[in-house]
Amino acid sequence: MSNADTVTGVLDRITAHYVFPERAAEMATVVRRHLDDGRYDELSGPQLCTTLTDDLQSVCPDRHLRLIWHERARPAWDRADDDAGEVAARRERYRLNAEGIHRVERLAGNVGLIEMRGVGDPAWTASAYAAAMQLVAHTHALILDMRRNSGGTPDSVALFCSYFLSDKPVHLNDIYDGTTRRTRQFWTLPHLPAPRYLDRPVLVLTSAQTFSAGEEICYNLQAQGRATLIGETTRGGAHPSDTYQVSPHVDVRVPCARSINPVTGTNWEGTGVKPDQSCDAEHAWDIAYREALRHVLAATADADSEHQVAVRVEAECALAELQLP
Repeated sequence: MSNADTVTGVLDRITAHYVFPERAAEMATVVRRHLDDGRYDELSGPQLCTTLTDDLQSVCPDRHLRLIWHERARPAWDRADDDAGEVAARRERYRLNAEGIHRVERLAGNVGLIEMRGVGDPAWTASAYAAAMQLVAHTHALILDMRRNSGGTPDSVALFCSYFLSDKPVHLNDIYDGTTRRTRQFWTLPHLPAPRYLDRPVLVLTSAQTFSAGEEICYNLQAQGRATLIGETTRGGAHPSDTYQVSPHVDVRVPCARSINPVTGTNWEGTGVKPDQSCDAEHAWDIAYREALRHVLAATADADSEHQVAVRVEAECALAELQLP
């Protein structure tokens, strides 16, 4: 395909599927003007993808909207056929990365830690989430490290958030699909395979790299008043998207839906999720651990059992070792 054919194919898919049709028309107007001016004529494939992505986002700075270059040519495929190769590759990636659960630990002072780097399909993640939540079930406070979470599926977001809210139904999020014009609601689950984590602090670490479904976990828990966010404002991608093949080398990722939080009435697209305590991502760990340890000391202030006293001593020693003012 020529560069002009590729650009036209990208615009066709954006016009057909982008969640905001009026913005799709604005992008098409700008890009066609660039096309007529010869802006894309001499660009290599990777350069075309980068330049066209920049041009699209200059009109509509949607974090999910982008072109993807594949160095190796691929056979034609149609999203309607539910590309088995894509599903299998995604499944393999999550399987080899512990379904997104990168680390689970009991820290000194009986503080729990879960580091999550992705949000897979609930058919894959349910048992991993249950195992992680079982291991931290009896801690005094919990740190969720979402600083490297690159996103995933909204169904698993609802599943994971359910562990931090009561068994009464809680409305977490709505997703409006621009293609079907239907809205799907996401609620907490009434039954879970591991204990819920209630009535104890949850401290969530964020960074400028936290993205998409990873951001939704942060946003949902913050909106429900169930967690304190510490770190950086997140990347700001709230529009679920689909990938469409344009050529053997080029795909375009098109946001086809938008999230609507029932508490705030909006989402984090473009703005990111703003933390309750702002700091560099690298310092968020120490600040969160300090807050967790202070809670442990308060919770064990009147401890009379030897085990609770031991936890308090652990917390005191850990707090003394932190290099914070």
